[in-house]
Amino acid sequence: MLKRTGTVVAAAAVAALALPADAHATAVACGGSVSTQGISGNGCISADRWKDGRVFFRTITAHTTLTNTRPHATWVEYEAYFRVVSGGHWVKIGNGRTAVQRRSTVGPVEIGSTDRVCGPVKVEIRVHVRPAGGAWSNWSSAATSQCQT
Repeated sequence: MLKRTGTVVAAAAVAALALPADAHATAVACGGSVSTQGISGNGCISADRWKDGRVFFRTITAHTTLTNTRPHATWVEYEAYFRVVSGGHWVKIGNGRTAVQRRSTVGPVEIGSTDRVCGPVKVEIRVHVRPAGGAWSNWSSAATSQCQT
């Protein structure tokens, strides 16, 4: 019995080390969920404010939370785009790939970021996901107009 308990405790410790860390200490706001072929994702955004001399900047970071409802683990690919809502055009800020275990959720996973001067503008990101080799989902968006995180 003691040997089995030690094995369970060791396995739990290894699993805890393999879990991804939270994206940041700052708040991460997520949009609606989109899905394709048993994989779903949420587009999420955070904004960290910082100062260079007398000018305030913010680092806008795109994240995603991934859920696998399939009966087996799978690789999931994701992409993120950014824009300033009033007149901006979409710019790709990152992409990646991660393994998601069967019937589990991973995230938020940081995809990419961009630095912008603080201003009274609304910015948004959009994210889409797909199982490796599968079809892309629709877009999940998240936005912020704050520059005080």
